[in-house]
Amino acid sequence: MPSSFNVESADGYERLMGRWSRKLAPMLVDFAGLADGDRVLDVGCGTGSLAFTLAETPGLQEIVAVDYSPVFVEAATRRNTDPRVSIRQADACALPFEDNRFDRAMSLLVLHFVPEAGKAVSEMRRVVRPGGVVAAAVWDHYGGMSGMRMMWDTVAMLDENALAMRRRYCFQPMMRPGEMKESFIAQGLADVEETSLLIRMEYLSFEDYWDPIAAGEGPLGKYVAGLDPAKRKAVDAAVRAAYEAGEPNGPRSFASVAWACRGRVAD
Repeated sequence: MPSSFNVESADGYERLMGRWSRKLAPMLVDFAGLADGDRVLDVGCGTGSLAFTLAETPGLQEIVAVDYSPVFVEAATRRNTDPRVSIRQADACALPFEDNRFDRAMSLLVLHFVPEAGKAVSEMRRVVRPGGVVAAAVWDHYGGMSGMRMMWDTVAMLDENALAMRRRYCFQPMMRPGEMKESFIAQGLADVEETSLLIRMEYLSFEDYWDPIAAGEGPLGKYVAGLDPAKRKAVDAAVRAAYEAGEPNGPRSFASVAWACRGRVAD
Protein backbone atom coordinates (compact mmCIF):
# COMPACT_ATOMS: atom_id res chain seq x y z
CA MET A 1 0.00 0.00 0.00
CA PRO A 2 2.34 2.77 -1.11
CA SER A 3 1.15 6.19 -0.02
CA SER A 4 0.39 8.74 -2.72
CA PHE A 5 2.27 11.39 -0.71
CA ASN A 6 5.62 12.45 -2.15
CA VAL A 7 8.43 12.43 0.47
CA GLU A 8 11.81 14.01 -0.30
CA SER A 9 13.14 14.42 3.24
CA ALA A 10 11.87 14.41 6.81
CA ASP A 11 13.12 17.96 7.35
CA GLY A 12 11.32 19.13 4.22
CA TYR A 13 8.11 17.48 5.36
CA GLU A 14 8.42 19.21 8.74
CA ARG A 15 8.49 22.58 7.01
CA LEU A 16 5.68 21.68 4.63
CA MET A 17 3.27 19.92 7.00
CA GLY A 18 4.82 18.57 10.19
CA ARG A 19 4.68 21.90 11.99
CA TRP A 20 0.95 22.12 11.23
CA SER A 21 0.16 18.50 12.12
CA ARG A 22 1.64 19.20 15.56
CA LYS A 23 -1.01 21.90 16.02
CA LEU A 24 -3.78 19.57 14.86
CA ALA A 25 -2.69 16.48 16.85
CA PRO A 26 -3.97 17.64 20.29
CA MET A 27 -7.36 18.40 18.76
CA LEU A 28 -7.66 14.87 17.35
CA VAL A 29 -6.57 13.40 20.69
CA ASP A 30 -9.23 15.43 22.52
CA PHE A 31 -11.86 14.32 20.00
CA ALA A 32 -10.86 10.65 20.23
CA GLY A 33 -10.49 10.65 24.02
CA LEU A 34 -7.99 8.80 26.20
CA ALA A 35 -8.10 6.78 29.43
CA ASP A 36 -5.40 5.74 31.88
CA GLY A 37 -3.77 2.49 30.91
CA ASP A 38 -4.69 2.79 27.22
CA ARG A 39 -2.63 1.10 24.53
CA VAL A 40 -2.80 3.38 21.49
CA LEU A 41 -1.86 2.79 17.85
CA ASP A 42 -0.84 5.70 15.61
CA VAL A 43 -1.37 4.68 11.97
CA GLY A 44 0.76 6.70 9.55
CA CYS A 45 2.89 8.46 12.15
CA GLY A 46 5.00 10.56 9.77
CA THR A 47 7.66 12.34 11.78
CA GLY A 48 5.78 11.66 15.01
CA SER A 49 3.38 14.56 15.59
CA LEU A 50 0.54 12.42 16.95
CA ALA A 51 2.68 9.81 18.71
CA PHE A 52 4.64 12.42 20.64
CA THR A 53 1.49 14.34 21.48
CA LEU A 54 0.05 11.13 22.90
CA ALA A 55 3.25 10.66 24.91
CA GLU A 56 2.47 13.88 26.77
CA THR A 57 -0.29 11.93 28.56
CA PRO A 58 1.46 10.16 31.45
CA GLY A 59 -1.27 7.57 32.09
CA LEU A 60 -0.94 5.76 28.76
CA GLN A 61 0.52 2.27 28.94
CA GLU A 62 1.84 1.93 25.38
CA ILE A 63 2.03 3.94 22.15
CA VAL A 64 2.82 2.08 18.93
CA ALA A 65 3.42 4.14 15.80
CA VAL A 66 3.67 2.81 12.24
CA ASP A 67 4.37 4.38 8.88
CA TYR A 68 4.89 3.04 5.37
CA SER A 69 7.80 5.40 4.64
CA PRO A 70 11.23 4.37 5.96
CA VAL A 71 12.20 8.05 5.81
CA PHE A 72 9.52 8.90 8.36
CA VAL A 73 10.18 5.82 10.51
CA GLU A 74 13.86 6.70 10.79
CA ALA A 75 13.14 10.35 11.62
CA ALA A 76 10.53 9.53 14.27
CA THR A 77 12.73 6.85 15.82
CA ARG A 78 15.60 9.33 16.06
CA ARG A 79 13.37 11.84 17.88
CA ASN A 80 11.86 9.36 20.32
CA THR A 81 12.93 9.47 23.97
CA ASP A 82 9.90 7.81 25.59
CA PRO A 83 10.19 4.07 26.41
CA ARG A 84 6.42 3.68 26.02
CA VAL A 85 6.69 4.66 22.33
CA SER A 86 7.75 2.11 19.70
CA ILE A 87 7.95 2.91 15.99
CA ARG A 88 8.06 0.51 13.04
CA GLN A 89 7.45 0.34 9.32
CA ALA A 90 4.08 -1.13 8.37
CA ASP A 91 1.26 -1.00 5.82
CA ALA A 92 -1.94 0.69 7.03
CA CYS A 93 -3.93 -1.82 4.98
CA ALA A 94 -2.20 -4.85 6.53
CA LEU A 95 -1.36 -3.94 10.11
CA PRO A 96 1.05 -6.47 11.68
CA PHE A 97 -0.89 -6.85 14.93
CA GLU A 98 -3.30 -9.42 16.33
CA ASP A 99 -7.00 -8.70 16.73
CA ASN A 100 -8.07 -6.59 19.75
CA ARG A 101 -4.47 -5.56 20.47
CA PHE A 102 -5.17 -1.87 21.25
CA ASP A 103 -7.66 0.26 23.15
CA ARG A 104 -7.59 3.02 20.52
CA ALA A 105 -6.28 3.50 16.99
CA MET A 106 -5.81 6.96 15.53
CA SER A 107 -4.67 8.27 12.17
CA LEU A 108 -3.69 11.89 11.55
CA LEU A 109 -3.58 13.31 7.99
CA VAL A 110 -3.01 9.91 6.40
CA LEU A 111 -6.18 8.25 5.12
CA HIS A 112 -6.57 10.63 2.15
CA PHE A 113 -3.18 9.39 0.87
CA VAL A 114 -4.11 5.70 1.19
CA PRO A 115 -5.50 4.34 -2.11
CA GLU A 116 -7.63 1.78 -0.24
CA ALA A 117 -8.66 4.04 2.63
CA GLY A 118 -11.64 1.90 3.63
CA LYS A 119 -9.38 -1.11 4.05
CA ALA A 120 -7.15 0.93 6.37
CA VAL A 121 -10.20 1.81 8.51
CA SER A 122 -11.12 -1.88 8.58
CA GLU A 123 -7.64 -2.78 9.79
CA MET A 124 -7.77 -0.12 12.50
CA ARG A 125 -11.10 -1.55 13.68
CA ARG A 126 -9.70 -5.11 13.66
CA VAL A 127 -6.78 -4.33 15.96
CA VAL A 128 -8.89 -2.38 18.50
CA ARG A 129 -10.70 -4.28 21.28
CA PRO A 130 -14.49 -4.27 21.56
CA GLY A 131 -15.55 -0.98 23.13
CA GLY A 132 -12.38 0.74 21.94
CA VAL A 133 -12.20 3.75 19.65
CA VAL A 134 -11.02 4.35 16.08
CA ALA A 135 -10.46 7.99 15.10
CA ALA A 136 -8.95 9.81 12.15
CA ALA A 137 -8.57 13.26 10.61
CA VAL A 138 -7.84 14.37 7.06
CA TRP A 139 -7.59 17.83 5.53
CA ASP A 140 -10.59 19.24 3.68
CA HIS A 141 -8.58 20.08 0.57
CA TYR A 142 -11.52 21.39 -1.43
CA GLY A 143 -13.18 23.71 1.06
CA GLY A 144 -10.85 24.02 4.01
CA MET A 145 -7.28 24.56 2.84
CA SER A 146 -7.19 28.17 1.68
CA GLY A 147 -3.40 28.42 1.54
CA MET A 148 -2.89 25.26 -0.51
CA ARG A 149 -5.90 25.86 -2.76
CA MET A 150 -4.39 29.25 -3.61
CA MET A 151 -1.34 27.47 -5.01
CA TRP A 152 -3.29 24.89 -6.99
CA ASP A 153 -5.71 27.45 -8.42
CA THR A 154 -2.80 29.65 -9.46
CA VAL A 155 -0.84 26.92 -11.26
CA ALA A 156 -4.01 25.57 -12.90
CA MET A 157 -4.47 28.96 -14.58
CA LEU A 158 -0.97 28.71 -16.06
CA ASP A 159 -0.76 25.07 -17.05
CA GLU A 160 -3.64 22.88 -18.23
CA ASN A 161 -1.61 19.83 -17.13
CA ALA A 162 -2.26 20.92 -13.54
CA LEU A 163 -6.05 20.74 -13.92
CA ALA A 164 -6.29 16.98 -13.42
CA MET A 165 -3.81 17.15 -10.54
CA ARG A 166 -5.88 19.86 -8.86
CA ARG A 167 -8.98 17.69 -9.15
CA ARG A 168 -7.16 14.74 -7.54
CA TYR A 169 -5.91 17.01 -4.78
CA CYS A 170 -9.35 18.40 -4.02
CA PHE A 171 -11.16 15.05 -4.02
CA GLN A 172 -8.78 12.57 -2.45
CA PRO A 173 -10.32 9.75 -0.39
CA MET A 174 -12.33 10.69 2.73
CA MET A 175 -12.53 14.40 1.85
CA ARG A 176 -16.14 14.87 0.78
CA PRO A 177 -18.61 15.82 3.53
CA GLY A 178 -19.79 12.66 5.28
CA GLU A 179 -17.46 10.37 3.32
CA MET A 180 -15.29 9.35 6.25
CA LYS A 181 -18.37 8.79 8.42
CA GLU A 182 -19.89 6.56 5.76
CA SER A 183 -16.66 4.56 5.56
CA PHE A 184 -16.49 4.11 9.33
CA ILE A 185 -20.08 2.85 9.38
CA ALA A 186 -19.45 0.55 6.39
CA GLN A 187 -16.50 -1.00 8.24
CA GLY A 188 -18.70 -1.92 11.18
CA LEU A 189 -17.94 0.87 13.64
CA ALA A 190 -20.73 2.07 15.95
CA ASP A 191 -21.69 5.45 17.37
CA VAL A 192 -19.84 7.19 14.52
CA GLU A 193 -19.46 10.96 14.74
CA GLU A 194 -17.89 13.39 12.26
CA THR A 195 -16.80 16.95 12.93
CA SER A 196 -14.30 19.53 11.67
CA LEU A 197 -11.15 20.84 13.32
CA LEU A 198 -9.67 24.28 12.61
CA ILE A 199 -6.12 25.56 12.91
CA ARG A 200 -4.32 28.48 11.30
CA MET A 201 -1.15 28.06 9.25
CA GLU A 202 1.07 31.05 10.05
CA TYR A 203 3.89 31.88 7.62
CA LEU A 204 6.67 34.40 8.21
CA SER A 205 7.17 35.19 4.53
CA PHE A 206 6.60 33.94 1.00
CA GLU A 207 9.83 31.96 1.27
CA ASP A 208 8.58 30.24 4.43
CA TYR A 209 5.41 29.30 2.55
CA TRP A 210 6.86 28.31 -0.82
CA ASP A 211 10.38 26.92 -0.26
CA PRO A 212 9.35 23.40 0.93
CA ILE A 213 7.15 22.99 -2.15
CA ALA A 214 9.79 24.46 -4.44
CA ALA A 215 12.15 21.81 -3.04
CA GLY A 216 9.81 19.05 -4.22
CA GLU A 217 7.85 18.10 -1.09
CA GLY A 218 4.27 16.87 -1.33
CA PRO A 219 1.97 16.48 -4.36
CA LEU A 220 2.38 20.07 -5.57
CA GLY A 221 6.10 19.95 -4.94
CA LYS A 222 6.40 16.90 -7.18
CA TYR A 223 4.56 18.78 -9.93
CA VAL A 224 6.71 21.91 -9.54
CA ALA A 225 9.93 19.89 -9.61
CA GLY A 226 8.99 18.52 -13.03
CA LEU A 227 8.39 21.88 -14.74
CA ASP A 228 10.70 23.20 -17.43
CA PRO A 229 12.70 26.31 -16.41
CA ALA A 230 10.49 28.84 -18.19
CA LYS A 231 7.24 27.51 -16.77
CA ARG A 232 8.83 27.13 -13.35
CA LYS A 233 9.79 30.81 -13.39
CA ALA A 234 6.24 31.79 -14.32
CA VAL A 235 4.75 29.58 -11.58
CA ASP A 236 7.12 30.96 -8.94
CA ALA A 237 6.20 34.53 -9.87
CA ALA A 238 2.44 33.86 -10.02
CA VAL A 239 2.32 32.07 -6.67
CA ARG A 240 4.37 34.87 -5.08
CA ALA A 241 1.88 37.42 -6.44
CA ALA A 242 -1.02 35.40 -5.03
CA TYR A 243 0.64 35.15 -1.62
CA GLU A 244 1.53 38.84 -1.44
CA ALA A 245 -1.86 39.97 -2.85
CA GLY A 246 -0.54 43.46 -3.59
CA GLU A 247 1.08 43.96 -0.19
CA PRO A 248 4.79 43.69 0.71
CA ASN A 249 6.20 40.25 1.41
CA GLY A 250 5.78 39.27 5.06
CA PRO A 251 3.63 37.24 7.47
CA ARG A 252 0.38 35.68 6.29
CA SER A 253 -2.20 33.51 8.08
CA PHE A 254 -4.40 30.87 6.43
CA ALA A 255 -7.36 29.06 7.98
CA SER A 256 -7.03 25.29 7.57
CA VAL A 257 -9.83 22.83 8.29
CA ALA A 258 -9.69 19.06 8.75
CA TRP A 259 -12.49 16.52 8.79
CA ALA A 260 -12.37 14.30 11.87
CA CYS A 261 -14.28 11.09 12.56
CA ARG A 262 -14.49 8.62 15.43
CA GLY A 263 -16.32 5.38 16.02
CA ARG A 264 -16.58 2.65 18.63
CA VAL A 265 -15.73 -0.99 18.00
CA ALA A 266 -18.94 -2.89 18.68
CA ASP A 267 -19.03 -5.21 21.69
